[in-house]
Amino acid sequence: MIHQIILARPKPGMSEEEFQRYWVEEHAVRYAVRIPQIKRYCVSTRVPRPGDEPDPLWSGVAEIWLENEEEQLASLQSPEFLEGARRDEPRWAAFWRTVVLDTDAHPMLSAAGADTPATKLLILAKRREGLTLERFRERLLGRHARLAEKIPGLRAYAQNHTRDAFYGVGEAVLDGACQLWFDDADAFEAARDTPEFRGMLDDLGRFTEPRYLHTLLLEEHWITGREAAR
Repeated sequence: MIHQIILARPKPGMSEEEFQRYWVEEHAVRYAVRIPQIKRYCVSTRVPRPGDEPDPLWSGVAEIWLENEEEQLASLQSPEFLEGARRDEPRWAAFWRTVVLDTDAHPMLSAAGADTPATKLLILAKRREGLTLERFRERLLGRHARLAEKIPGLRAYAQNHTRDAFYGVGEAVLDGACQLWFDDADAFEAARDTPEFRGMLDDLGRFTEPRYLHTLLLEEHWITGREAAR
């Protein structure tokens, strides 16, 4: 199954709060979820934290699950996408700044769908120059995953590796996205101060490019399919 991650930000002149409300309450339910090939759909909105940049790269993340490449192509050719979701995008999103990743999901520490907390940290990474994609994935799934799973308060953990097709004519913008779930924002802040969390980040810094390492604290809003997640 394809796990698509879409990173977006507000169009000029729209506040982050307006952007997030429109995505969750209008675009997702009126347009995106009606695309018949989409199996699961979740919108996660950025949770502001002290010290954040005043103009973040992204204010929200959509996750879409599609059965395979044929279903993905059919979704992009569907009237629900072409005449609905695509046409609606300029009303709320700076679509020229949108980043889309097709990934293969690797659940590492799972929780039952309805029992998984809505608060999660998304870590986006690009491998360090000179490191092969194969070695990057091995490191992420091996030593790094073992470090992440030791973080106190971690409720669920998954890795998402950019699919090989994104490297067919060059380099993908990002090589992977890790997701770490916590009970709430306070639980994340408590975990963030632990040696285990710092050790996980230190390890990630050893095999990724620091300038392409991004973190977002998010709140999930499931539109459809939560019962099948993780």
